Parts: sequence; C-alpha cells; structure tokens
Amino acid sequence: MMVVEEPIGVTETVRIPEQRDEQLLGAAVRYAEERHWDVFPGTWLQVREGKERCSCGDAGCASPGAHPTRPDWAGRSTGSGVAARRMWSAQPGASVLLPTGRTFDALDVPESAGCLALARMERMKLPLGPVTCTPDRRMLFFVLPGAAAKVDDLVGKLGWSTAAIDLLGRGEGHYVVAPPTRIGGRGAVQWARRPTPANRWLPDAEEIISPLAYACGREAADARLRLS
Repeated sequence: MMVVEEPIGVTETVRIPEQRDEQLLGAAVRYAEERHWDVFPGTWLQVREGKERCSCGDAGCASPGAHPTRPDWAGRSTGSGVAARRMWSAQPGASVLLPTGRTFDALDVPESAGCLALARMERMKLPLGPVTCTPDRRMLFFVLPGAAAKVDDLVGKLGWSTAAIDLLGRGEGHYVVAPPTRIGGRGAVQWARRPTPANRWLPDAEEIISPLAYACGREAADARLRLS
C-alpha cells in the first residue's frame, strides 16, 4: 500500500496509509452503472496534527471517514454513473456508501459466524449474493429488499431471537459502507464475495437465513461458555 509522510515538528514523521481517490470514484461509478445500486458520498479522512481524523470534525467519531455527511443523505443518493462521477470528482476522498432497502437489504452478522455460514452455504450450493467484510469484524450478506422487515420472524421460527444471536437486518433508512472505503485507524471494507455477473440475482432472506442463524447461534453459545 502506498503511504505519504506527514511532517510533525522538525524531526518526526508519521506514515499515514493513502486511500486512493481514483479507486473510490471508480468503485462508485461501477456500482451505479454495472449493478444499478444507488450510491452516495460520505465523510472522508483528513490528516490533522499527524493523525487521521474524520472530516466531520468529531475527534471521537465512531466511524471515521465512513458515514453520511448530512441528515438528508437518502435523498442525495443516485443510481446514475454520470452523477456519481460528478459527486466524487467534487470530493475524491469521500467514502462510498450504499443505501439499503432499495435494490438490496443486508443481513449483518459477526465475522466468525459469517465465515462459518458462508463455507456451509457454498457446500450446500445455496444462491449467494455479494458479501462484505468490515474492519469491525462484521460480514454483510446482500439479499433481496424486504429482508430487514421479516428477519425477526424468520429467526424466531428457528428458535432464536435476532438480539440474542447478534443477527441484524439493514433495510430502508440504513446503509452499508462499500469497498474500498477505509475506516480510519481500522482498515478497509473488503469483498468476501465480489459482485459478479453470476451473483447479480440476489437470494431471498428465506434461502440463507437458516445457516446464518445456526452459525450465529453457535457463536453466541460459545461466547457464553467462554464467559461462564
């Protein structure tokens, strides 16, 4: 990874990873043009006093460089590649954010459970959409819209509660952070399963909820045992 040096005083330097702006712009345009996903630019990372800070100015920002810049972010999102290019040309370092509840919802699970479930689903040859892996050790499985509204009932029918097994649905009013956005001090969001022509058609939540819930339930039980 390329780095830049930011001088501190006279004799010290700090090495700050560089987030390539052209990659962010290119990714935003591809998501809009190739996947027909709405995109919108979020905050970005800045170097202040030798440290990475979120452009929002909050020193304690929970997601530095990777959250909306304004409350009306949903209305600013676009599915146009031309508009996306214009937005990121105006602020090349902006994070790439994707609103959920439109062309897809996301099932958000702990990374350990997600890896277990993903391996099992691949063995079962279940239909799978794109999957992201975040620096916060979460995995997000892209599914058809509407999943977030019914995930509680689906998990309940399997004998669990979503809160108890840490399985969340992200739908209307929410968003996901898209690769290659980097969250300050943590690393970059990556694809565990990249968007390809083969996974253009997303699965319904019902098709993958059982292995996901099983993996999350197993991980939650293991965590309770470790604490006992």
